[in-house]
Amino acid sequence: MTKPIIGIAGSEMIDSAGMFPGYRRSYVNEDYVDSVVKNGGIPFIIPFTEDDEVIKSQMAHVQGLILSGGHDVDPHLYGEELMPKIGPIWPQRDHFDMLLLKIAEETNKPVLGVCRGAQIINVAHGGSLYQDISYRSEQTLKHEQGHTPDLPTHKVTIKENSLLAKTLGKTECMVNSFHHQLIKDIAPDLLEVADASDGVPEGLENKQGTVLAIQWHPEMLHNNPNTKYMNNLFKFVVENAK
Repeated sequence: MTKPIIGIAGSEMIDSAGMFPGYRRSYVNEDYVDSVVKNGGIPFIIPFTEDDEVIKSQMAHVQGLILSGGHDVDPHLYGEELMPKIGPIWPQRDHFDMLLLKIAEETNKPVLGVCRGAQIINVAHGGSLYQDISYRSEQTLKHEQGHTPDLPTHKVTIKENSLLAKTLGKTECMVNSFHHQLIKDIAPDLLEVADASDGVPEGLENKQGTVLAIQWHPEMLHNNPNTKYMNNLFKFVVENAK
C-alpha cells in the first residue's frame, strides 16, 4: 500500500554568519518530519514561494497538509495596525500559507495547523488575534515557556465529542506553549474546542471534520513517553489523506 504524501509548509531562515551572511535557506524543524514518518506518512517540505501557480502545483502533489509555526501573522489581515509589541511579520508567507490552506480545503485534504498555523487558519476564516499576550485584559497564563520544547507546562480542556477530543482520545491534557500571540475572535465558521484554564483558545476545528488547529507543538511532544498520544494528531492527517 502506498503511503500518503504529507506536505509541511516551509519557512525560510537567513544566515547571520558563516560564508554567506544574508543567504536565505528553506526549512522546517525536523520534529515535523519525524512526526509524519513515525505515523505512517511520507513528509514533503513545501518550500515558500510567491508564485501562486507553483503553490497550486505543490498542493497537487500532496494528500495532506501541516501548517507549521513561525512569524507573527500580519494584523492588517484582520483589520488592525501594528502594535508596539508585535514580533516580525512576513506578509508573503501569510499569503503562501493561506493559499495552501484554501486549496487543501477546496480539495477536502486534511489539515493540521500548529501554533502560527492555527492562527493562520483562524485569520483566513475571518477571525482575529491579540498581537501580544499583554494586550489581553484578563489574567493570562504563561504561554511562551522558553527553551524546554518537550515539557508540557499548562493544561488544556477539550470539548467532549469534538473531533479534537476523538482524535487525541482525551478531554484534558498538558501541552507545551511557545506563542506570544493569542487567538482573540473565533472565525464564524470554526468551532472553539479547546481552551487553557485562563480562557485562551487553544484548539479550533472546522465543521466538515477536515481541519484541526492547535496552539501547542505536538511535534515536539511525540517522543515524550508521557505525551505519546500527540502522535494521534499526525495520524489524523495521514489516515485521512486524499
